[in-house]
Amino acid sequence: MPKATSDAKPADSRLKRKGAGAGRKQTKKAAKDPNKPKRPPSAFFVFMAEFREEFKKENPNNKSVAAVGKACGSKWKELTDAEKAPYVAKAAKKKEEYEKTLRAYTNGLATSKEEEESDKSKSEVNDDEDDDEEDDDE
Repeated sequence: MPKATSDAKPADSRLKRKGAGAGRKQTKKAAKDPNKPKRPPSAFFVFMAEFREEFKKENPNNKSVAAVGKACGSKWKELTDAEKAPYVAKAAKKKEEYEKTLRAYTNGLATSKEEEESDKSKSEVNDDEDDDEEDDDE
C-alpha cells in the first residue's frame, strides 16, 4: 500500500494568501451637512436628561456613565404610563418643532438646487448661442 505524501499544505496557509481582499474597493460615505437639524430626543432621553441631574445631586462621587445609564433604565421601566405621559408629551412637542425646521431646511435646499440648475441652464443656453454664431461666421 502506498504511503500518503505530506505535500499537502495546511489549511492555515491558504488563509494567508498575499493580496487576499486587496481588490476590494472602499466606498466613502457622503459628507453630512452640518446645517441639517438634529433628530429630536425620544421620551426616554427627555426623561434621562432630567434624571441625570437628580442622580448627580444624589451621587456626586459617582462619575460612571454606565452607572447613570443603568439606574435611569431601571427607573424608566418602573414608571407607569401615567408617569411617563409628561415626557412623551415633551418628546412629541420637540418632534413637531423638528419637523417644522426640517421642512424649512429641505425647502431651502430645494430652492437653492433649483437656482443652481437654472444658472447652469442659462450658461448652457448662452454657450449654444455662441456656438451657433461661430458656425454662421464660417
